[in-house]
Amino acid sequence: MLIGILFVGLLMIGSPIGFAIGIAGLAGIAEMGNERMLAMGPSRMFNSLDIFPFLAMPFFILAGEIMNHIGITSRLMRFAHILVGHFRGGLAHANMVASVMFAGLTGAATADAAAFGRTLVPEMVAQGYRRDYACAVTAAGSIIGPTIPPSGIMVVYGSLMGVSIGGLFAAGILPGLAICVVCMLIIALGARRNGLPVAARRASFREVLRAFLDATTALLMPVIILGGILGGIVTPTEAASIAVAYALFVGFVIYRNLDLGALGRMLLQTAVISGVIFVIIGFAGILGWWMSFNRIPQDIASGLLGISENPQILLLLIIGLLLAIGMVMDVTAILIILAPVLAPIAAQIGLQPIHAGIIFVVALNISLMTPPVGACLFVLSSVTGERLERIAAKLWPFLLAQIGVLLVFAFWEDAALLIPRLFGFV
Repeated sequence: MLIGILFVGLLMIGSPIGFAIGIAGLAGIAEMGNERMLAMGPSRMFNSLDIFPFLAMPFFILAGEIMNHIGITSRLMRFAHILVGHFRGGLAHANMVASVMFAGLTGAATADAAAFGRTLVPEMVAQGYRRDYACAVTAAGSIIGPTIPPSGIMVVYGSLMGVSIGGLFAAGILPGLAICVVCMLIIALGARRNGLPVAARRASFREVLRAFLDATTALLMPVIILGGILGGIVTPTEAASIAVAYALFVGFVIYRNLDLGALGRMLLQTAVISGVIFVIIGFAGILGWWMSFNRIPQDIASGLLGISENPQILLLLIIGLLLAIGMVMDVTAILIILAPVLAPIAAQIGLQPIHAGIIFVVALNISLMTPPVGACLFVLSSVTGERLERIAAKLWPFLLAQIGVLLVFAFWEDAALLIPRLFGFV
């Protein structure tokens, strides 16, 4: 109880989530009353990070940084606008389509939110969109990034729980596309009510072809990554390193707008982002060890199973718990702390491991756009200057639609596992 109060108190005074987890974990070990256990803290941190697939994360982050720097974002955006810009609210629709394309490059929601917040939101405002609405559309589309592979959060889940990362990547494709479709439907249904600009003219076939060719180098990236992984040619870690090599080739040889100075800054940024994630993972390993020692996961599982024996109700409780905690806590920390607790319950009610994993991933991705701690909201607020609460007020139709997608794939196993089964992961 005291450890929980300490953890919440540290969060409330603004302590970084990684340090709050680490301090709470160390306090928990000290509470055990054995100095030798406290001395084991560093080894527990190292063991939490000594997982080979984690190497994929910095590689994917660096590939995304490079592709964003060399102008891939703008090329994808132009291609998306050519495809759907003729609808009312064309730029909002293009935002969603571009998010699908950009998802194959970065696998990070905050990266998508930052990139489109700097480039697309100002363009939408200039063409007559309200800034809070433009930010809401961008936030809703940003979670497509970590749902459609490659996805950093899938790498973390698969590594921790021993679930095929390739299988999770395959399972994320349909939910990601479904989120895009339902969000575009929300945009279309509310186009007149929100006063979205009238459509531009439909692009000619020649214009579509020209935009496609211009974006080909970017579109090849997810083909290389997914083709290699789903085809069983490379592991996710190898695919991530190939993605970096491809991004460097495009920047230095094809576009010729990448220099060593910029590359050094991107390496530093990658180290910072990766370091933050790995600090959380390492400290969460200590907290997780303390929780296991005190049988807290078993107590939580017993509590949930004591509420109901109905698998559907237990699944709803798991989803509700993930969505609720995701509103106030970092998603990586939630995954590391709760996945070992909830995954066995999911298995007990008959969920296949990849199916359970994609439920966890989509639920936590949705929490990236829910206040008060939604990371994408903070990124967009800081990048655009729009107030967070105004963005959140425009976001609720997209949020409800995405929760609906989550529930469909949670309760419809055949849809969730369709692509993994096609590629032999299930």
